[in-house]
Amino acid sequence: MRPYRRELQAVFQDPYASLNPRMRARDIVAEPIRNFEGVSNEAIADRVRSLFERVGLRADQLVRYPYEFSGGQRQRLGIARALAPRPKLIVCDEPVSALDVSVQAQVINLLVDLQQEFGLSYLFVAHDLAIVEHISHRVAVMYLGRIVELTSTQALFGNPLHPYTEALLSAVPVPDPTVRRKRVILQGDVPSPMDLPEGCRFHTRCPYAFDRCRREEPALTEVMPGHVVACHLRTPSTADTRVAH
Repeated sequence: MRPYRRELQAVFQDPYASLNPRMRARDIVAEPIRNFEGVSNEAIADRVRSLFERVGLRADQLVRYPYEFSGGQRQRLGIARALAPRPKLIVCDEPVSALDVSVQAQVINLLVDLQQEFGLSYLFVAHDLAIVEHISHRVAVMYLGRIVELTSTQALFGNPLHPYTEALLSAVPVPDPTVRRKRVILQGDVPSPMDLPEGCRFHTRCPYAFDRCRREEPALTEVMPGHVVACHLRTPSTADTRVAH
């Protein structure tokens, strides 16, 4: 394989299904090193031991099989495997959704520490907006397979411009019982990805939809510096203008 392929690795959603049950933990982590680098077995063993220590696993666990680890430990093992070939980008596909809440926090904090230590970039896929806000620098919101808003984390959570983003953020629980937040309740069901609606994909559920939304799919447009959104409310035409909410 070409060397550049080692620069992209992944941490998968299900720590129970993403590890080979017939391989010992040390071999799971060592496999990508053997695939991408021509280094000695001794060097591989040293790096594997170092990675185990860095992700919070013990040296005596090197010879164990995946079934002997807890869910959180398996995900740490998956993170060590992703780090093994020294990638520049790691795709984290819902990496904590299958874990208990207390374990989620441990794994997220580990990912943040590793990013700072190794200079990593993450493409982090998640539905939990609290986790997204904690770990992300920039956020892309998707609806029916298309990005509808993209900006910095601070801008997105402080000033959402797309109605779908607004509805998502309104559903996030607030720990302070004295804080009241306006809840946006979306009506109807999500359309089938096999039969997308004409115009804006979100117009069938959008509380602000008007005629142009049903006719024309909005382009992803920069409406503020570094803040792009696909919404006719934010990019009105001269023929069909609405006041942005």
